[in-house]
Amino acid sequence: MQFGLTFFPVFDPALRAPADYYDEVVQLAVRADRLGLEHVQVVEHQLSGYGGYSPDPVTLLTAIAARTERIRLTTGAVVAAFGHPIKLAASLALLDQLSRGRLDVGFGRAFLPAEFDAFGVPMDESRVRFAQNVETIVRLWTEEQVASDLPWAPFDPVTVYPRPFQAPHPPVFVASTTSLDSCMAAGRAGHHLQVVPTVTPRPQLQEMLAAYREARATAGHGPGRIQIKYTCYLADDRAVAHADGRRWEANYIEHMATAVSSWATRRSADYAGYEQLVDKIRGYDFDRALGNDTVLAGTAQDVADQLAHVREWYGEDLTVSLHLNPGLIGATKAQRALDLLVEEVAPRLDVAMPTAAEADPALTGPA
Repeated sequence: MQFGLTFFPVFDPALRAPADYYDEVVQLAVRADRLGLEHVQVVEHQLSGYGGYSPDPVTLLTAIAARTERIRLTTGAVVAAFGHPIKLAASLALLDQLSRGRLDVGFGRAFLPAEFDAFGVPMDESRVRFAQNVETIVRLWTEEQVASDLPWAPFDPVTVYPRPFQAPHPPVFVASTTSLDSCMAAGRAGHHLQVVPTVTPRPQLQEMLAAYREARATAGHGPGRIQIKYTCYLADDRAVAHADGRRWEANYIEHMATAVSSWATRRSADYAGYEQLVDKIRGYDFDRALGNDTVLAGTAQDVADQLAHVREWYGEDLTVSLHLNPGLIGATKAQRALDLLVEEVAPRLDVAMPTAAEADPALTGPA
């Protein structure tokens, strides 16, 4: 098991200046780099309080790359269907060069109707655009004089520059929320996997991961990397952690419910069952989620116990990506949670990581 950080801003933009949020993200990423975490991960969303402060993972990760030395930089995920393959391939390759090969590229399909409408992309083309754009981007990274006859992005033979720093290209992750087929396709292609257990029942996620591992093995690929994402409220005091969890999970549900509200009247063959999403979100209960270990909250011992369950259910080969600064929880609490993760949670799980003092003596004080 390894640990990383996810950054997913969910709050009313009127309540916080963008530059202040980005400063907090970069500072926490620098701290994570010094403390030995495996990655920092940035989501992509547009146009609302549900992730709208993170419209371009590449730009934010570039700022983080300039301030860090070893931590991997993960898009979690960029939406392949919303960008032109040439532009996205070149932009990602540039970040890979600037970071000297620290980029992991997670691609996602997106699921919010408002975002598809804004970009003029039909939701019923989501699956095919995702698959073919990812395939084209990988070709642009690894081949010369690549041409495309894609209806939404035709182009004559071109060679993209710069080439990626990593050979043959940065590791590719596929983000999958509920799709068994997506997991199997990722495995067959030799890609890695990003999953979110919040909205996926445990037996279903176990089936997805088993199918992914089997598909990789059958296709002759070695073991894949699996990133699993959790929001985590970690504090010295259990009551404080649970109070923060109730507050900021309610904030998350409020913004997500608004963002997905149009699914009440929308239908898409590529998103079967998503018309039920609004009711599922409204039915979220913090205490039930805590009991099911789909949200992590409490003291270091509490969270370590939850992560032990996660490892038992989903495998030893996980990288757990934790969202420590949801909503407006503040830099001080997020930094303390990160220190507790390294100094107290990881040792309880026999995960070898340096303590804050060992990693950087300056980190024993405020960041």
